Amino acid sequence: MVLPVETEERVKRRALSICQEHLRKVLDVCRKVPQIFQHFSEGNVEGAKQTFTEIRAGEDEVDAARRMVSRELAEIGAILTSREDFLRFTNLASEIADYCEGIAFRLVEIMDREWKVPDDIKESLVKLSDAVLDTVLRLRETALTLSYGSSKALEKAKEVETAERIVDDLYRELEVKLLNSKLEIPTLLLLRDIIQLLEDAADRAEDAADAARILSFAM
Repeated sequence: MVLPVETEERVKRRALSICQEHLRKVLDVCRKVPQIFQHFSEGNVEGAKQTFTEIRAGEDEVDAARRMVSRELAEIGAILTSREDFLRFTNLASEIADYCEGIAFRLVEIMDREWKVPDDIKESLVKLSDAVLDTVLRLRETALTLSYGSSKALEKAKEVETAERIVDDLYRELEVKLLNSKLEIPTLLLLRDIIQLLEDAADRAEDAADAARILSFAM
């Protein structure tokens, strides 16, 4: 059945709206990551545990929103030829929240065990987490511009790439700092996991920005 153009446009707006709402929930989780690193830097165990609880709850909300996107897109059906692109965008964004939960879990484990971490490494972790959040904020801006045409979305997607490169530089600097430190092996391994997850989160934001580029041509 051939449907009128305006119906397809309405369906696209509906799909974009639910994807943007999902990404908003991802961003809410990401905002808490620099907070938990700040608690870590200050040695505030209770604050870190409370933030971890909030991150886990936020991750559950992200998962629920992702399932809602899948259901909505299934209901929309074949009229939306770009629905696979919407799904890819949402799935990539969901991975960011997963990484945030993994980061928070490992930080709390380090704090629970009272493993010592030098102040300069703590400061570098806070800086890296801030840079990751900035990358996800740029992704959010990219998603919000999708309804305004491809040129604006492409411009914003480039900002995600720029922010991700900053994360890469900070990650490499911190990785060398960790390897040159005299940390105990268990602490070193968990911290390397943490910085890898931070970089992975920024990488997924860049991948999602690439998916947004594709979506921008379908809008």
